[in-house]
Amino acid sequence: MTGSPDRHRRTIERIHKLLRYGTVSAIATTTSLTVLGILVSTRAAAPAVANVIATAVGTVPSFELNRRWVWHKTGSRSVAAEIVPFCVLSFAGLVLSTLAVAGAAHWAELAGLAGFARTFAIEAANVAAFGSLWITQYLLLDHVLFGHDQDMVVANPARASRS
Repeated sequence: MTGSPDRHRRTIERIHKLLRYGTVSAIATTTSLTVLGILVSTRAAAPAVANVIATAVGTVPSFELNRRWVWHKTGSRSVAAEIVPFCVLSFAGLVLSTLAVAGAAHWAELAGLAGFARTFAIEAANVAAFGSLWITQYLLLDHVLFGHDQDMVVANPARASRS
């Protein structure tokens, strides 16, 4: 294999980070879809309201796991530098997914879908909306929110042991 050992190590770490990010996304998505599915299938909330609740619930493990496990951030959270921007990203996903969920619910009603088929259509719209933002969110988290000093950590392993 050509290339420096440092470059190879950074590539492997980036792949591991992306896998951890994918795992966190799966956990947050499962959490959100469980809440969304329960609220929609029981008709405890309208689909758009259920989506807001489900997204809010899924945002908590997403933030914590991304911050701690994916980007290895420790210590106190910065409201201005971490929590607010993460919530803005989540809100953007919420707006897109709520529009998709409301559209899917409307379509399901027009198509006469009920029960599992209706719930599936609504959840598929949610996954499609958030899936379309997945790479963009990763890049923003990695380059702006959590990963801005990550290159220094890779370049200076002594610093990594102090973080």
